Amino acid sequence: MINYTEIAELIPHSGSMILLDKILEFDEHSLSAELVVRDDALLGNNKKVPAWVGIEYMAQTIAAYAGIQSKKLGEPINLGFLLGTRRYTSNIDSFDIGTVLTIKITRIINDDKLGVFDCKIYGSGIEVNANLNVYQPPINTYS
Repeated sequence: MINYTEIAELIPHSGSMILLDKILEFDEHSLSAELVVRDDALLGNNKKVPAWVGIEYMAQTIAAYAGIQSKKLGEPINLGFLLGTRRYTSNIDSFDIGTVLTIKITRIINDDKLGVFDCKIYGSGIEVNANLNVYQPPINTYS
């Protein structure tokens, strides 16, 4: 059984750039993750994080999804790139520090390199939505 509790083993980030706290559930087409909005001053201040940081929360959730798919195939974790965001809507301007957020991503289109994901962030009184377009180049590109 593959362990999906260690986010650092699923995404190509380390240290304070790992923003997700845990995987809640996943299947072949989607993944849900959770995080507590942190006060690390890297992406906000000591009270709030701008709502546009939700794009990074969504992108890391997609990276975790790709990481699980890679592990299931016995492949290494690969870098991915955010190509663009479409229809980003948020009912808030910022996330309060300490807020628990659930991020759900659902694959709309995915081939071996390009993907489009429907992404949602939920929390108490929070609704954020977007479509993210991502690219994952072949592993041998880095050799």
